[in-house]
Amino acid sequence: MERFYRKWTNSKDLIAQEVIVSETDLLISAEKDIKEAAEKLIKKFRAQIEDYIKKYPEFKTSLEPLQPPRPNLEQACSRFGLGIIRDMLEASNLAGVGPMAAIAGAIAEYVGKGLLSKTNQIIVENGGDIFIKSEKQRHVAIFAGDSPLSSKLSIKVKSQDTPCGICTSSGTVGHSLSFGKADACVIISKSAALADAAATAACNRVKTKNDIKPALEFALSIKGIQGALIVLGKDFGVSGDIELG
Repeated sequence: MERFYRKWTNSKDLIAQEVIVSETDLLISAEKDIKEAAEKLIKKFRAQIEDYIKKYPEFKTSLEPLQPPRPNLEQACSRFGLGIIRDMLEASNLAGVGPMAAIAGAIAEYVGKGLLSKTNQIIVENGGDIFIKSEKQRHVAIFAGDSPLSSKLSIKVKSQDTPCGICTSSGTVGHSLSFGKADACVIISKSAALADAAATAACNRVKTKNDIKPALEFALSIKGIQGALIVLGKDFGVSGDIELG
């Protein structure tokens, strides 16, 4: 799928660079060229996830949360550098979806945080899922497919609220599995992995405009979710700590 919405990116103070490794396709905006470092980080985290899937295939295929992490998972993740696995498991358990529902947000976040040693500001976009650390206010435009509201709504992101994750799930756009019909379900959280998982879970609940309000309430009931926005056709709803720009 051509990611034409990337043409809307307008961070004139940052350098935008596409970084592609296998199926991972990121648009990274930073203060300087960090492409080589980004590629290394993508390969590192992809390898961790792929190795974990070889040991536990259900991590890739399950559409439901796996059993809560073992008590020693935190220690094991620290020892083997598998923080991204821990975060995906925890996000899926909180949101009630499979672990892979958190993968795009998790990779955006882990790559973004890994690059902060080289740039003070970073925006990592991974298929509509964003990790952002900024020293100035930014505006994130909402792409909602054929909805008349597509590109007409945006979220204001204040510098003091970053780093954070802003993730979008859609039942009408893209190839990701969704059981809902929302054109866009956008979630804000300090954890991009959790925002990604929660966006999938909330989107799954939206079939008609009458589902928007309860889906927003569901999203905000998840510990760690700060704000939510749902678009379905010409209708939309907003809830929580989220400001339209």
